[in-house]
Amino acid sequence: MSGIVGILNLNDAPVSTKLLQGMTESMAARWPDARHTWANWNVAFGHAMLRATGESTRERQPFSIDGTVWITADARVDGRAELIKLLESGDGANLESATDVELLLRAYHLWGNDCLKHLIGDFAFAIWDGRTQSLFCARDHFGVRPFYYVRTGASLLFASDIDALRIHPDVSDRLSESVIGDILLFGGNQDEAATVYADIRRLPPAHRLTVTRDGTRIERYWKLPTDGHIRYADGDEYVSHYRELFNQAVTDRLRTDRVSVLMSGGADSAAVAAVAAKTLQQERPAAGARAFTIIYRSLLPGDQEGYYASLVAKAADLKVNYLAGDEYRLFERWDRPEMYCQQPSNHPMMALWFDCYFQCANHGPVVLTGYGGDPAMGGCNAYFMDLLKRGRVVKFLLEGGRHALRYHTLRGMSLRSETKRRLGMRDRSLEFPTWLSEDFVTRTGLRERCELYYTPKAQSDHKTHPDAYEALITPLWSDLFESDFPVSAPLETRHPFFDLRLISFLLAIPPVPWCVKKMIHREAMRGILPESVRTRPKAPLAGNRVLARLNHPTAPDTLETSLPAIGDCYVDRKAYRRALEQYKQGVLMTYAPITAPVSLEYWMQSRKAGAQASLFKAHHI
Repeated sequence: MSGIVGILNLNDAPVSTKLLQGMTESMAARWPDARHTWANWNVAFGHAMLRATGESTRERQPFSIDGTVWITADARVDGRAELIKLLESGDGANLESATDVELLLRAYHLWGNDCLKHLIGDFAFAIWDGRTQSLFCARDHFGVRPFYYVRTGASLLFASDIDALRIHPDVSDRLSESVIGDILLFGGNQDEAATVYADIRRLPPAHRLTVTRDGTRIERYWKLPTDGHIRYADGDEYVSHYRELFNQAVTDRLRTDRVSVLMSGGADSAAVAAVAAKTLQQERPAAGARAFTIIYRSLLPGDQEGYYASLVAKAADLKVNYLAGDEYRLFERWDRPEMYCQQPSNHPMMALWFDCYFQCANHGPVVLTGYGGDPAMGGCNAYFMDLLKRGRVVKFLLEGGRHALRYHTLRGMSLRSETKRRLGMRDRSLEFPTWLSEDFVTRTGLRERCELYYTPKAQSDHKTHPDAYEALITPLWSDLFESDFPVSAPLETRHPFFDLRLISFLLAIPPVPWCVKKMIHREAMRGILPESVRTRPKAPLAGNRVLARLNHPTAPDTLETSLPAIGDCYVDRKAYRRALEQYKQGVLMTYAPITAPVSLEYWMQSRKAGAQASLFKAHHI
């Protein structure tokens, strides 16, 4: 994984190499292994390296093959064998030992801007083509790797790190009130092209940015497929195909000797851990995989994640570290540099997760997650409703009958709940937060945004997997990928379920029975996971951690005293205190997370030292 930065002066003025060097060095905490720059009068790139694959030990960026076309990239290329075969047939070179960045640049040399049609994996990159005097940038299909940019005066700046851009003197610290409104109302930014800083934009997932003398153009190069159609006569073929793709998704993310896995006791992250451990034991016995599991004993007495995680660890011969979350307070250590986030994050127990990340970083530079399993195999309510809507009554009866016979229940095809959702009949116990300042609500149009957000689309773009499709395209995934990590931990996060090949397959198979209760995943993990884990019903955490901390019998947390700075600009403090008391008594259900104002307040205090905090090296590493 890498930190990238670049400056293009469109008025042909020379780039300040001192400024470029400072922007590059500011990324050293997260990408500490090497830093280099390249400059050619009005264009310049910087690169900070975290060596997280075997090939990256030979890599140096910015990189060029011919001295004319240059690239800086934060990338992991998947499906390397297939891409190498295509590239070698195009130019005859032997690329077996090529680094990922060389493969990217050779793809550009061979196919130009159409190289994106041949790439899979996680990437954000910029290419300067001296032949055409153009800049070509792109972000991967799901937005796993960040790409931010600023157009200021006659310059275009880009980086994979927000604070690197903030170092530039022409980039202001002015905040975007619409994004702040989203964070307070929804818990995250709903604008895929915006950041919390008004000047700094982000390239949305599956988009490319091109800058030429004729101007700047941003366009989508890929959409989540809606026309896939995979049908097998034998059900076992679905299972074997899924298992093959899942194993490949995990294996492609194992190109390092020491891998951590964030593992709960559920079937998704447990499968990632089990397959990773088995693959490393077979292919590289000297390599090591280790699982990290957060558990609760006294705070959430019904928590069983540790028990199920231990079963997986024993079956997979996998070492597991348990981190108890019982004693962590809400917003613990949020005033300390190692807790700094570049954008607001509504995660009150972030210290617990950050400590887990630091432990992972101590083990190695790569951590795998189980994120994406739930949305990729989303529910089937909308599918059954669409059958009725399109007059497919016979198919509805056949599919529904098979579903009922297999599961001895009609759950998973609840037409009542789906009808209410489509008619906009929301749960009226959910209230628009009364504690938001009315002036702020009015000038940002938050009520209208709330109505728009919770009003279901009349029809999804995907006919057979509408729930999964909508869940996968939400901008909140970009928020998670960009902010759910400590900027001071040298760690690359990889998500096997967000694999282009795997998700394309899941969206193309029949939703019933394969996506009901994630049947295809459970069948594919037969013999890999312990039966009690493989068949374990999907269940939420054994309690509300925030509510448990607020009502702790011996050491309750408080929130209402933490709002001095935002004050009445965004939040009505008196109304917030009243709402908080209702929440603690369990009688308030609001659209907005009750902790969001406090999260924002802590972040606004910490951002004052943002650019300096990115230089901080945590003492844990």
